[in-house]
Amino acid sequence: MLVSSWDEVYQREIGTFQEIADEGEVWFGEDVLEKMVEWALENAPPAPTAPYVLDIGTGNGVTLFGLAEAGYPPDRLCGVDYSDRSVELAQAIAEHREVPEITFKQCDILFNVPTPLESMGDDEGWDLILDKGTFDAVSLGQYEELEEPASRLYPVKVGALLKEGGLLLITSCNFTEHEIRNLFETTASGLQFHSRVNHRSFSFGGQTGTVVSTTAFVKSTASPSS
Repeated sequence: MLVSSWDEVYQREIGTFQEIADEGEVWFGEDVLEKMVEWALENAPPAPTAPYVLDIGTGNGVTLFGLAEAGYPPDRLCGVDYSDRSVELAQAIAEHREVPEITFKQCDILFNVPTPLESMGDDEGWDLILDKGTFDAVSLGQYEELEEPASRLYPVKVGALLKEGGLLLITSCNFTEHEIRNLFETTASGLQFHSRVNHRSFSFGGQTGTVVSTTAFVKSTASPSS
């Protein structure tokens, strides 16, 4: 979907929010969101030292609002999206929820690097990066400007944003865990498998699977070779 199409979607959601305070859709549902927050609490807790968290493709900001409710300091949370209207919607909801300290910025990480928060050093990476459906959307996009598929470039871009030992948690409905690992566990990304979040399974035709996969990676402390 083109950026202009997403802008149209979020423009409608802005209108709905202004009329009836409906914050919009929770992609993949509340259950998946709660499990991502629970994983974060276990693996990158808000105390004693709160992590700097980047939510890529933040949409209406619901993932970061979930972290704020779980005790993460809002001023260490940042959401980016390539749609200006998404950012406008998330900022409006943040004001309504009384957490205006959460930062929302327009940024397409395939082409730009999100600026760090004021309290982060310029050379510091993020402690935790979240992706809930964004890689799915990026992988389906057509980018004539890129010399390689977005599905190959995206993991490298994300890996470069993490500090050594930093964590990435990604939820997908288009890729299995095996496929996600093949794409993200590369020398170029510097990412290694960390853990997974288990979701409800279903059986069909003698096969068992899940609707979504949530996979975590850690940024290797060893410098990847070129």
